[in-house]
Amino acid sequence: MKKLLLSLLVISLLASCSFADPEPIKIGEIATVTGDFAAYGVAEVESIKIAVKEINDAGGVLGRPLEVIMYDCRTRQEDMVNAARRLVEQDKVVATIGPSGSGLCIAAAPIFNRGHVPHLGTLPTNPLVTVDESGKVRPYNFRICFLDPYQGAIMAQFSAVNLRAKKAAILYDVSSDYSQGQREFFIKSFEKAGGKIVADEGFRGEDVDFRSQLTNMKDSDADVFIFPFMGKSLPLAVKQARELGIELPIVGGDGYGDFMWEISGETLRNTFWVSHVDRYDPALKVFFDKYKESAGTECQEFMNAVMAYDCVYWLKDAIERAGSTDPEKIRDALEQTKDLKLLHCVLTMDEFHNPMGKDGVILRCDADERKALFFDKIRPE
Repeated sequence: MKKLLLSLLVISLLASCSFADPEPIKIGEIATVTGDFAAYGVAEVESIKIAVKEINDAGGVLGRPLEVIMYDCRTRQEDMVNAARRLVEQDKVVATIGPSGSGLCIAAAPIFNRGHVPHLGTLPTNPLVTVDESGKVRPYNFRICFLDPYQGAIMAQFSAVNLRAKKAAILYDVSSDYSQGQREFFIKSFEKAGGKIVADEGFRGEDVDFRSQLTNMKDSDADVFIFPFMGKSLPLAVKQARELGIELPIVGGDGYGDFMWEISGETLRNTFWVSHVDRYDPALKVFFDKYKESAGTECQEFMNAVMAYDCVYWLKDAIERAGSTDPEKIRDALEQTKDLKLLHCVLTMDEFHNPMGKDGVILRCDADERKALFFDKIRPE
């Protein structure tokens, strides 16, 4: 095995109470603490820390404390695979949570399945995270978020119905499974609704200048721009579009994060984003207050934070229903999850290890308040 070039953080959050069995239950976490998706990963690390502390303070799971072993995969597939291998083969974790990137989760899927260790994705929306190319379910891979086909359909329905768009221009990341999946399913749903794709422009994840593609899109006579990607490229592309005089509505997937205001500022006006949660839902206030107290800062990447937090409680529930820390029994319990009340939803797994019946939230950026506010809730037809 190549030398593992990952930063390792062991978070031992042991409550002051006396546990019946002092041996901790080890769970793994893989996060993008550095690299292009660092903002998402930092939010997940902090949220898992909060959830584990709450659980340990309340007596742990099966009378034992949780211990998190975390690796930073640096937004690189090679590091993701190495981290997964180490958690499964060396650290002997009972399950692993994160990260949010579809390509990262797909790359490590064989490791978790060969090792018979459940993996819970926070925000990986590509279908291949939980099924292989033949459509067969990956037995040990799960996710808590809805998928790209669902998300693409939400974007298409919102564009065609709410915005009454007839012609769409797309900018997407050709190097990203996440971006390619959203693009594909948007096109399928938008054309089914009677819309037409008039421009389809690609870039690679490391690019920072999108003016050539945006100019072509501007000249396409589109009435909506579709940005199905994430990371720092997203606010840069929005800003450059506005600098080129493009004032059309921009619709994107769940790549939105509050960090984008630092780069785009008021140019985020008239942009709409699919979200798994409403940042300003009163039901989430207590969690975000805890986050600020723990991290010393407001939670910017709120979707990642909530999904990671809920993954811990989903895993806790599965371990308790299994009555065991045997990874195979935990896997069975995860698969059988039904009507589990979590912070952001009531969770039921379908046969493909995906959540059933979740609504998509549409957020609209308010340039005056510098916030992405609730605009609509959509469940694709």
